[in-house]
Amino acid sequence: MNDRLKTIVDLKKYPIHNLNSPVIKNLITKCKEELEEQSCSTIPDFILPESLKIMNSELENQLDEVYMSKESINAYLYAKDDTSLPKDHPKRKFMNRYNGYLNSDCFSKNSEMKFLYETEELLKFVSACLGVSPIYRWADPLACHAYNVMKTDGILPWHFDSCEFTLSLMIQKPERGGVFEYCPNIREPGNENFDEVKKVLNGDRTRVRQLKLEPGDLQIFKGRFTMHRVTKVEGKKSRYMCIPAYVLDPYRVNTPEHSKAIYGKVLPIHLERNQARSDGLTD
Repeated sequence: MNDRLKTIVDLKKYPIHNLNSPVIKNLITKCKEELEEQSCSTIPDFILPESLKIMNSELENQLDEVYMSKESINAYLYAKDDTSLPKDHPKRKFMNRYNGYLNSDCFSKNSEMKFLYETEELLKFVSACLGVSPIYRWADPLACHAYNVMKTDGILPWHFDSCEFTLSLMIQKPERGGVFEYCPNIREPGNENFDEVKKVLNGDRTRVRQLKLEPGDLQIFKGRFTMHRVTKVEGKKSRYMCIPAYVLDPYRVNTPEHSKAIYGKVLPIHLERNQARSDGLTD
């Protein structure tokens, strides 16, 4: 284990470098049960306070490089309407989005977050919690561990992620709003479950759960199968979140359309690897 890990993660409370420790075995069991039932599990105070300050500084020093965008999108992250579908189809429900990303390729080589993401200890721990092996770090050079920035009036509407599994690390909490809401396991490979998705988009909150994260908390999340959103940020303080991502397919990256809309540019890798998804779900 690299000694730097012990300055980032609270290894005394969460010894993720030793998956055979009784503490971690119990935590893995808890996370696995929550992920199976709720598609989401939270580990409080995972990141040490001093490391949080470093991550916050890393981001704030590069705020001028954050790609902010405002647009109207559907739950599948597309802005273009498909008029061949019925008017009430979920793909034709468009919602306002206002947020931004410090793309992963902007991170310095010595970045605190980049280092954590690239550790085998974190990857193996997340894999154990999910009960899925192997999983891979996302090959997308812009999105693999990007910082999500939501300023005043920022909002992230109902959507599904492109990658199967996402970590959310709260770096800075807004004064008000910015609450994470999600609908556990609303779709699965081969089944879009459009009827249930449509209900949520039309305001039905039967399936909706809320999660209030605190700075330093780690959330493990099945974002491709669970529709989720972040409510409007209120007050002068921005919401900072890092979203390291893991996938089942080490080859796949974002589609060119998604990369352009969300991260502001398309790289050759997005064009070279643009192919249909094997799980049959809209991407």
